[in-house]
Amino acid sequence: MVCEALGGSVAAFALRRLLEGLLVLLLVSAITFFLINLAPGGPSAAVSLEKTAAQREALYHQFGLDKPVPVRYLDWLGGVLRGDLGTSLNQGLPVSSLLEQRMWNTLQLALTTLVLTTLLGMGLGIAAALYKNRWPDHLISGVATLGMSIPGFWLGILAIIVFAVQLKLFPSSGIFSVGAEFSLLDRLRHLVLPAGVLAFTLMPNVVRVTRSALLEVMSSDYVRTARAKGVAERVVLLKHTLKNALVPVIAILGLITTVLFSGSVVIESVFGWAGLGRLAIEAANGRDYPVILGVTLVAGAVVVMVNFLVDLLYAAVDPRISHE
Repeated sequence: MVCEALGGSVAAFALRRLLEGLLVLLLVSAITFFLINLAPGGPSAAVSLEKTAAQREALYHQFGLDKPVPVRYLDWLGGVLRGDLGTSLNQGLPVSSLLEQRMWNTLQLALTTLVLTTLLGMGLGIAAALYKNRWPDHLISGVATLGMSIPGFWLGILAIIVFAVQLKLFPSSGIFSVGAEFSLLDRLRHLVLPAGVLAFTLMPNVVRVTRSALLEVMSSDYVRTARAKGVAERVVLLKHTLKNALVPVIAILGLITTVLFSGSVVIESVFGWAGLGRLAIEAANGRDYPVILGVTLVAGAVVVMVNFLVDLLYAAVDPRISHE
């Protein structure tokens, strides 16, 4: 009976969070759509550039710009539900196909960076907590402070100069070598610099949160009791300490995940990585509003999904959260 009650509570908690996420996504799409269409220099102005009156009228009708903004939003929302995000003003291609191409590239970079950030960040955070106020703690804290202090674009440029230009170990930009056949090794070589730079700038946050959470749990009464009973330090760390310190770590990893999967604009621009972030910059510079809307919708969906998964992990780690 207790298990059934807990299961029902978690299911209700998950359903509530999912509905809240969908409502947020709807509001984000509506606000973005109306701001773009009502602001000076919106889609109507973009279509009017260097066009004759007849061409403008035809394009207005093609893109639905001759309709009221609320009607256009409902039409666009209906298209989204059918998987149609519109057509790019600049490239004349379906927005969904552009997003699909770039999303896969962003996914590769994001997953690689997330794995590096999680493993290194949590590993160094645990080491810093276990060696509190000793030289490993000071060294790790110093590296973390350095990583938080250096701007990502500057570190990216420095990495290109050192590892690509001077040492010629890795390519300076792009996703693959132009003119070469597909090779997993070639893809990995192109991933090293952008993923490494991103991980170095994001890892310090995980290190600090992991260290602080572990130190707080390690000072609690039940951990001191376990040690007093002679429980092995590894058992204390894995069974009593680490699990109870996971909630803030999950929170910071969730935040990092939303940033990565929404497109890392700066790093993608520095390394010429054709992902969602770079697509957003290109669309903004070219006033390609359907693409901007599509990128915003995808980014919003990523944030909603990641927050939903983080909430489920919260409930799994600490079931009391689902009752709050």
